[in-house]
Amino acid sequence: MIKTNIDYSLYAITERSYLGERDFLEAVEEAIKAGITVLQLREKDISGREFYHLALQVRKLTKAYGIPLIINDRVDIALAVDADGVHVGQEDIPAKAVRKIMGPEKILGVSAKTVEEAIKAEQDGADYLGVGAVFPSPTKPSSKAIGLEGLKEIKSKVKIPVVAIGGITKDNAKEVLAAGADGLSCISAVFCGNITENVKALKKVLYESRKH
Repeated sequence: MIKTNIDYSLYAITERSYLGERDFLEAVEEAIKAGITVLQLREKDISGREFYHLALQVRKLTKAYGIPLIINDRVDIALAVDADGVHVGQEDIPAKAVRKIMGPEKILGVSAKTVEEAIKAEQDGADYLGVGAVFPSPTKPSSKAIGLEGLKEIKSKVKIPVVAIGGITKDNAKEVLAAGADGLSCISAVFCGNITENVKALKKVLYESRKH
């Protein structure tokens, strides 16, 4: 997978608490079939061993469907399963060090909520930014929202793709794209409820925004 051709438009992040009784891998496959363009595997509450085995299974799926797999935080697991890349936050290993470990071929995403963080991440070798929280988010209630203006400002200061995250739904996605986001990063808006319908609704917004 050539990383310059990555379509970040619908970037889904896993969160098993939204799945209820549904099988995790089946839910992921449903989201991929429905049309997500990137999958980030995010697991905060399982052991490294469990994460590794789950990542191996998810890797098989993403390879079969030809979409990039990004591992959240865990550089070791990303390398161990030969994922397409890794996403790190401001509290994780610095982006420059991650780039050194991962090498030039892998995708490196970095979270940023200020212009300073965004510029630094770009300088340190990030391929894209996860910018937000744009709106208050149920996944990270303590994270202060930067709003559409914050998103717009960051987008104007960097050259790499900006993927907006935090409280994004099919109802506010249009505004987020109008503010300059290259992609929508969604957790509950994809995995809460009917996954296929959720993805279709988000794809519709993306399609309409591209027409204008």
